[in-house]
Amino acid sequence: MKASTTYLYLLRKTPFFTALTHEQLRWTIDHSKEWEAYAGTVVAECGPAVSDDANWILLDGRWQVERDGHTYPAGHADPGKWFDSSETHGSCKLVTTEHSYVMKITRADMNDMLMRGFGFGVHLEQGREYYRTMFAQRSIESPSIRDAK
Repeated sequence: MKASTTYLYLLRKTPFFTALTHEQLRWTIDHSKEWEAYAGTVVAECGPAVSDDANWILLDGRWQVERDGHTYPAGHADPGKWFDSSETHGSCKLVTTEHSYVMKITRADMNDMLMRGFGFGVHLEQGREYYRTMFAQRSIESPSIRDAK
């Protein structure tokens, strides 16, 4: 990935950030890092041996979660427009599917933003439900131990 510049006037139009005030947008820019990513770039990985302390927000483009041979695509206005490996179970990868811009916010900074009242609630809840459903499918698709008898 290549470092990129975050412009306030563009960030204001990004669905995840539309509820923020001018001051909150400024604070976000000061406490985040924007990256340009080409199609096929692995933005984040999750799994027992991976420690990713970041929230990733899709600013523009598309990405998908790849897990157990399945793909779960999302655009910047979809429930999967943000990603945090702490919301996942097992191994997966977050991969861009076209030229995209992504923002990395550390978990500590995201928690600080939430404590300051940044208007992310609806987006976070939609995303959590999206990831709960995605990762619950593993137990539905995988036979249980008692089914193996």
